[in-house]
Amino acid sequence: QTPANEPDRESKVKSLVQNLLDGNFEEVLKALAKNNNREWFALHKPTYEIAKLEVIAFAEKIFQASAAFDPNYKNLLAPKCVMRIYRDVRFSKNKAPYKTNFGIAYASEGKLVGGTGCFIHIQPGASFVAGGYYLPSSEDLKKIRQEIDYNLAEFESIIQASAFKKQFGSLSIEDKLKTAPREYPKDHLAIELLKLKSFIGIKPLSDEILCSGQAIKEIVAANKAIAPLRAFLANAIKA
Repeated sequence: QTPANEPDRESKVKSLVQNLLDGNFEEVLKALAKNNNREWFALHKPTYEIAKLEVIAFAEKIFQASAAFDPNYKNLLAPKCVMRIYRDVRFSKNKAPYKTNFGIAYASEGKLVGGTGCFIHIQPGASFVAGGYYLPSSEDLKKIRQEIDYNLAEFESIIQASAFKKQFGSLSIEDKLKTAPREYPKDHLAIELLKLKSFIGIKPLSDEILCSGQAIKEIVAANKAIAPLRAFLANAIKA
């Protein structure tokens, strides 16, 4: 098949969005939220499998476009980065067996298992792209705080950069201590940053953005803007 015969980027994005927002799979997602059980899902699994293939194709396009600023993205395997729909309910009070969204988790070096990376959440009315390090281990958290303490000017230059602020506004403060970490005085110059337990930027993706065919462009811009933060955090935990 020649490139001229391939659907263009906008068509592929629209195809994905039609499945998730305008097509049958939107109804499956909504119905799954009301009928989150194995019997119901088994009857509708073929619809899920079709939509999953669309998400894989979507992820591949994002990785290809992101390779323009980081060649490592070329080596990512999209099928391995699309998260399973099955929930781990072993330690959860919520025993619903299935997620009601698509998730794509990745680092430019490979599938995101732990550490710094990016995550795309696709759900009608609640989509977003995020990047950084979500809830690092106590050992990694200690190293990150130490690196911020030692190199505050560099860290602030990253999160105050125009590209970062345009894409994310600021670091998320959702996971934050109420008081200063015991290793640092409460009047420390960077105490508000040192209180953080996660170091991530979050960019909402409206249904309108997805439907406009701009989703890939918006997500790639977020990937690029978050790269300096990820590099800073990765360097900190290697120390």
